[in-house]
Amino acid sequence: MVPNESHQYTGIIWLLQHFRWTWVGLFAVDNNNGDHFLQTLESLLSKNGICSAFTQRIPRLARLDDLDEITDIAFNIYMHLLDNKTNVFVIYGESLTTAWLRTIVFFQDPENKESTSFGKVWIMTSQIDFILTGLQRGWNLHLFQGAISFSVHSENILDFRKFLQVIKPYSTQDDGFLKVFWEQAFDCSFPKPGVAISVTEICTGDEKLESLPGSQFELLMTSHSYSIYNAVHAVAHALQAMSSYNLREKGCIPHPAMRCNKAGLHSFQAWQLHEFLQGLSFNNSAGETVSFNDKREREGGFDIISLDTFPNKSFQKVKVGRVDPIAPQGKELMMNTDLLVWHSKFKQMPPLSLCNEPCHPGHQKKSKEGEKFCCYACVPCSEGKVSNKTDMNDCVQCPEHQYSSKERERCVSKTISFLSYVNPLGIIFASVALSLSLVTVFVLTTFLKHRDTPLVKANNRNLTYLLLISLLLCFLSPFLFLGQPGKVTCLLRQPTFATIFSVAVSCVLAKTMIVSLAFLAIKPGSRFKKWVGKRLTYSIVLSCPLIQVSICTVWLLTFPPFLDLDMHSITEEIILQCNEGSVVMFYCVLSYMGFLALASFIVAFLSRKLPDSFNEAKLITFSMLVFCSVWVSFVPTYLSAIGKSMVAVEIFSILTSGAGLLGCMFFPKCYIIVLRPELNKREQLIRRRN
Repeated sequence: MVPNESHQYTGIIWLLQHFRWTWVGLFAVDNNNGDHFLQTLESLLSKNGICSAFTQRIPRLARLDDLDEITDIAFNIYMHLLDNKTNVFVIYGESLTTAWLRTIVFFQDPENKESTSFGKVWIMTSQIDFILTGLQRGWNLHLFQGAISFSVHSENILDFRKFLQVIKPYSTQDDGFLKVFWEQAFDCSFPKPGVAISVTEICTGDEKLESLPGSQFELLMTSHSYSIYNAVHAVAHALQAMSSYNLREKGCIPHPAMRCNKAGLHSFQAWQLHEFLQGLSFNNSAGETVSFNDKREREGGFDIISLDTFPNKSFQKVKVGRVDPIAPQGKELMMNTDLLVWHSKFKQMPPLSLCNEPCHPGHQKKSKEGEKFCCYACVPCSEGKVSNKTDMNDCVQCPEHQYSSKERERCVSKTISFLSYVNPLGIIFASVALSLSLVTVFVLTTFLKHRDTPLVKANNRNLTYLLLISLLLCFLSPFLFLGQPGKVTCLLRQPTFATIFSVAVSCVLAKTMIVSLAFLAIKPGSRFKKWVGKRLTYSIVLSCPLIQVSICTVWLLTFPPFLDLDMHSITEEIILQCNEGSVVMFYCVLSYMGFLALASFIVAFLSRKLPDSFNEAKLITFSMLVFCSVWVSFVPTYLSAIGKSMVAVEIFSILTSGAGLLGCMFFPKCYIIVLRPELNKREQLIRRRN
């Protein structure tokens, strides 16, 4: 006559999950039913991520012959009540189970008999009722304030309360039960022949049941009473159906004008009633349909009741929800949490019942060795991972285009990074490049204006013009590196830079070679006379850059540079960069340029002391020393840099080495041409040579 008990176990799990209670204590009566309860519920708890903090058996009856065992059980129960982490208890038992618990608390805490300080949530199964008998009638129920109870669904029966108000122990046929109940409820005795009693203890029979507190007697129909009420009516309907069946079998159709022999009803056995109960369906006086499923079980779910206790030892039951196993998914548990009553000791509503504090966003759970899975440590998410919910088992990896925030609570979009013109460093490089370009133009203009002077004519002025033009292009080449890179700029910038610098260094090498060969050619019978002239100059200036162009062509045809996105080098940025394609080819280009610079340096160094007033070897030596120093230091610095820093290192090297060539080779000459024109005369130079 009650729903399947497994639905109640499932309802307990749903309730615990609803309030996120994962650390609960289990109390069960010490009998076979309690064993089945613990075995079934603990399996369900484990499957649904909930742990039992402890399991405690409660004796069904107290045995005075084993007082030590009872004392140990009472002490263990009391210590469980003191556990601050376990705030939720699930209790399975009978009506006397709550009386047991209340007695244990009373005797373990005698100085606080009227009001307990334990703030706990008690989840009770439908078999338990709230009663206090005997000496307990003077105690309050504050321990169970806010208790949540599963109850078989019930309805109010019309006139049931009125029936209880008028019932008297002498108004019905006395079977002994009503008088015994009356004496226990009102703490009195009915007069018995030959037994002397005190006048104050005599039961009159006129006592009012409504004067009793709810902990002793409830005037409303409880779920237990409702089940019995339906059971009686079910048997009555089944007997009626069986009686009608018997009459039809004997050919007797009930009719007011006919008398049928109903003696055949007594020939049925009790087990034969089951057949008529199985297909039974009727409406009771509350208007509810009572029926059974194909498993001969009463259909329906459970009501969820909240207990509100009062100082006068009474209580009120408030229906706060319902468990309906046949409801649509997600609506099996219906709760009105606003109607729930919580114990006054709780500071947080609803209270927490966890083995440890929950892991906040930005952390993940880490199991503790030797402890249940509900007990865990909280560790921060690693770089690049986040957790945006409480108690996440694992942190989630951010997508490549995002990174984890400082708190590891969310993924943040990365910014696109490149060396732009609006970047402070980009502004500085652009300004320096333009300034050096203007200086180069000024020097070139000065040399063109004074092209017929001895100082400009010396050491091949055409080479000087070509060198200045190549330096101008060198100073403008950083603009290929600044700004947002594209496919075209990635293809052009390294080959362009390498070719222009090769032309510049080739001009320097040609100048150096001319100085050396010119000195050797003036010696009588020298074979170097035929090498001095435009043929040598053009050969060096054309052949050396041509080799660099060939290397760059092979590079572009095999593994050309391409636009690339670096997602991982910098956490918060996506580096938009030009991938060099073939690193080997890139360093081949640099190595060849270094070879030309080293050759120029060696030849210039060996020619620095030649006795010629127009000898540029000393200037070339200093300029090549600066040039080589810059590019030798460039390689390790470039390898250790990432993102914008790599581009900045290369631009810095281009500008610095170009400025070294421009300053060391042309500043002294410009000084003479512009500020000391009197020294730029053939007579002065001849006098100096002599």
